[in-house]
Amino acid sequence: MYMCGLDEFISDMTGTQVWTLNEDQRGKYFVVSLSGGKDSTAVLLKLLEHEMLVHEVVYVDTGKEMPEMAKHIGRLRDQVEAEYIQFTQLQLEKPFEYWLGKHVKTKGKHKGKKGYGWPDHMNRWCTSLKIQTLKRYYKQLTTEHETVEFIGFAADEIQRTENNKDSRIKEYPLVLWDMVEEDALKYCYSQGYDWGGLYDKFARVSCYCCPLSRLSELKYVYKNYPELWQDMKQMDVKSYRQFRSDYSLDDLELKFETEPERLSLFTA
Repeated sequence: MYMCGLDEFISDMTGTQVWTLNEDQRGKYFVVSLSGGKDSTAVLLKLLEHEMLVHEVVYVDTGKEMPEMAKHIGRLRDQVEAEYIQFTQLQLEKPFEYWLGKHVKTKGKHKGKKGYGWPDHMNRWCTSLKIQTLKRYYKQLTTEHETVEFIGFAADEIQRTENNKDSRIKEYPLVLWDMVEEDALKYCYSQGYDWGGLYDKFARVSCYCCPLSRLSELKYVYKNYPELWQDMKQMDVKSYRQFRSDYSLDDLELKFETEPERLSLFTA
């Protein structure tokens, strides 16, 4: 395992702790893939706390994050750069709206059709955008370095670690530390990171325009961020498919206004 830390010993000259690379770590370039959620944040903070070797932190900005997430990333960036570690913030090759309603498909049964439409359980193209953006960057990075990538998969989702289809060296610190998702969130809170309370409202802190969000989460956006909801309405015009299979955005607005007392019962 590459992430198990640097070998430590006490200097005979100074009596203080000194760190040195072990043979497996020598020549490697250590990178944290940061999504901004509780798990990847816990990985980064714990690596920093224990002075593990990290050369770079990489984050993909979709342009559709909650304002609290943007502040969270900004705080992490400041902490990382204070340690003289490179923080790289990647942008999507083309904006979210392009893929939603402008991209012309060149193959398959929908050849010639514009846009992917709103994502759903069967076609989570938005997630693929982030993955492909990371892959392009790592492809470039691996031409310059022998990289080791730290990924925030928790111990209670260990099955995700089995899906490694590329040749990159990957480490899963939370699995090795036996930290489940709940542990990761508590640890982040203990380090002073609380996402402005987002995890009190959202099961997973994703894009504000995610159709896979719970109804209670979408209601929170509608009630508290009218400018974000308006952005969703503008994007909705560009999608050939309605926001969700069970509700359009107009349907949701009506529901949120006329049946607010019942929304706490919904979980899907």
